Amino acid sequence: MRYILLEILLLFASLGSYAQEKALKATKVTTPPHIDGSLDDIAWKNVVPAGNFIINSPSFGQPSSSKTEVKLVYDNTAIYIAAYMYDNPWQIRWQLNQRDQEQGRDIDYFSVFLDTYNDLQNGYQFLVTARNVQSDARISPGVETVNGQYGDLNWDAVWDSKVSVKSDGWVVEMRIPYSSLRFSKKEIQEWGINFQRFTRRNSEISFWSPVDPNENGFVNQFGKLSGLSDLSPPLRLSLSPYISGGFRSTPYGENNVDEVLRSGGVDVKYGINESFTLDATLIPDFGQVISDNLVNNLSPYEVRFQENRPFFTEGTDLFNKAGIFYSRRVGRQPTGYFQVEQLADNNPALTIKKNPSTTRLYNGIKFSGRNNNNLGIGVFNAITQPMRARLYNTENNKDSSIRTEPLTNYNIIVFDQALKNRSSITLTNTNVLRDGPGRDANVTAVDLSFYDKNNKYGFSVRPRYSAIAGGSDGFRNTTEIGKVSGRVQFSFINDIQSDKYDPNDLGYLDAPNKVYNVAEVSYNIVQRVRSLLNQRYTLGIEHTSLYKPYSYQQLMFRGGSSWLFSNFWNVAVNLETTPVWYNDYFELQTPGKQLKKAPYYYISTDGNTDNRKRLLGTWDLSFAEGPLRNDPYYRIYLSARYRFGDHFSLEAAYEREYDNGQFGYAFIRDPNGDPILARRKYAQVSTVISGVYNFTPRMNLSFRSRHYWNRLLNTNFYDVKNDGYWTERTFLPGNNVNYNAYNLDVFYTWDFRPGSRVIIGYKNWLSPSYDLDGSRYSSYLKNLGGMITELNHGNEFTVRFIYYLDYQELKKRRRR
Repeated sequence: MRYILLEILLLFASLGSYAQEKALKATKVTTPPHIDGSLDDIAWKNVVPAGNFIINSPSFGQPSSSKTEVKLVYDNTAIYIAAYMYDNPWQIRWQLNQRDQEQGRDIDYFSVFLDTYNDLQNGYQFLVTARNVQSDARISPGVETVNGQYGDLNWDAVWDSKVSVKSDGWVVEMRIPYSSLRFSKKEIQEWGINFQRFTRRNSEISFWSPVDPNENGFVNQFGKLSGLSDLSPPLRLSLSPYISGGFRSTPYGENNVDEVLRSGGVDVKYGINESFTLDATLIPDFGQVISDNLVNNLSPYEVRFQENRPFFTEGTDLFNKAGIFYSRRVGRQPTGYFQVEQLADNNPALTIKKNPSTTRLYNGIKFSGRNNNNLGIGVFNAITQPMRARLYNTENNKDSSIRTEPLTNYNIIVFDQALKNRSSITLTNTNVLRDGPGRDANVTAVDLSFYDKNNKYGFSVRPRYSAIAGGSDGFRNTTEIGKVSGRVQFSFINDIQSDKYDPNDLGYLDAPNKVYNVAEVSYNIVQRVRSLLNQRYTLGIEHTSLYKPYSYQQLMFRGGSSWLFSNFWNVAVNLETTPVWYNDYFELQTPGKQLKKAPYYYISTDGNTDNRKRLLGTWDLSFAEGPLRNDPYYRIYLSARYRFGDHFSLEAAYEREYDNGQFGYAFIRDPNGDPILARRKYAQVSTVISGVYNFTPRMNLSFRSRHYWNRLLNTNFYDVKNDGYWTERTFLPGNNVNYNAYNLDVFYTWDFRPGSRVIIGYKNWLSPSYDLDGSRYSSYLKNLGGMITELNHGNEFTVRFIYYLDYQELKKRRRR
């Protein structure tokens, strides 16, 4: 009891120390500091530092365990920041890492956050580690702040930093040019600002302006930066021309098709004014991106892959706000790709000479920014080339050409008005126009979010409307209300999707024709209580129905808890149950057909060991059971990361999923065209080995190897009755599945000057394959060996050279 009372008294004492909003006044200089990690420049003299940082994590509210002082000055070209992190030099953590990859590494770092529009919603982060490795991110309301990540790390800017070690700590100097920022055109500027320090040895995150984890929002908790006046940023114009070349050998059956790769293009950034920027890419080449995690998709839903192409990940927060932009639609696999494969398989006289697996772009542009009235405007446009396959006919010795994808224009327009109290209203429109008979589509979305003056309660409504040319129209609406801040939080959500709603020409929706009703409550303790540094408890209920005809689908109850212990082990437990039989209207992939599914209970636990140690272990274990006989399900995910030193780390992950009685569509139909249901033994295993060796803060070698195996053994087949229940039918021989996928990605990256880069890449892959005999290759290890020795692999070697040209830098050189 005395311990708890002491904690409460200390908490209130610390709360009183930051009850008032933090404020900082900027100093304008005529001679800027030299960025060298030393603070002896005259520009830093007599500048009042910012200090008194408050802990955000692992337990909120206490003063930081280490002293930090930050100074800020500016001129007509840039903002300059100097931070002195007082510490014992022998306790500072120094691991090298890749850019934007400091989280979970053994490294200390410092960040500055800027809300240049002072709208309490959008901002920038610039981070420097103790080894002078940079990270930067764009912050927006749609990006979740979790695990030390506060924004979209895919955004990259060109800025400068230097680090030095002192006898009583370490120092960082930063120069952030206005060319890397956007802000409104005003004579007197007032920005939001915050500083962050992370100390690895105690996993402590502290902020200059306190950030309460139980307070809704992040940017709204910044302090204020005043004193910025008469900012006259120079012309913002930069070019990043690139050339690339290489060799690719693509497997087609038992043979490979070889091709020489060569490409060239340019990325252009033009600052129309202080607020708006035009980004354009001409003849882009997206070959050097990490491979997708391919799976054997048995579900009725499309697999959603992560976007890895830089043009579609950098600065797209405004376009992603409505959630109707799935950028993988642009430059996707041509819709006629597999038709060409089937045509060649069915006609022995035809040989594929060329069948592009991705659609090339002619160009892409992004125009975005925010005006003086906090109105954000964004325009995205991309034009993809018509793609053609070429086949050779051995009977007449002639080539034939087949169009696999039409010329297509993709367009997005966004208007986002920031309102008081972090509220906002957003209008988003996506439009797809295809040449010839291909379908055209249009989707319009409105997002309204409102919060009360105290930021305790929130309300949002998000209607959508889709229209397909020559087809049908549909709608979706989501309404949410709840308590968004405080130790106790709750929310109520209603989501209605009509049966004709279809945003999938440029967005993603797994399936329409649904009605969701969700209620959830959480209890969050962010201060230390005995051996727990923080803890969270949640309860929820979800009811799902079919929209048309309106009918019951599923009732689900769930609960969960998570704890961070004083030894920095993180543990979470989740429970879920559907207590009664429920209907699945999508599994059989046949309109009007439903499948009855059995009730179940599900339990899982996940967590990790102390990530400050050289060896980090992570787990995610799940188990489910229901009333059907001999029907257990389990999933095991285990990973281990070992840090061999400051330069090299290696990670291995193993995942196994097993279901002894999985019921699903057998992908075969009876003579009447009705779908046949299968009960099958389902096994899925994947292993991933990845690592990185950092030569310097700007040079690294990374690799990632992934093998995926999926086996289906059908044990029973059923006819499905009109009410969704099933009756057993004659066993159908065959139709078992033995599926393998493999990828190896190796990249050497050297940032030889700011914004300029050399990338050397090697890829080895296995086309998704069912070729290994499941009766002979019956285990994961046998499939791994057979995949390596028996199947044909593709290979690709590429070299890419990018050189950053800044107009102002060229102008200075010419004067010299």
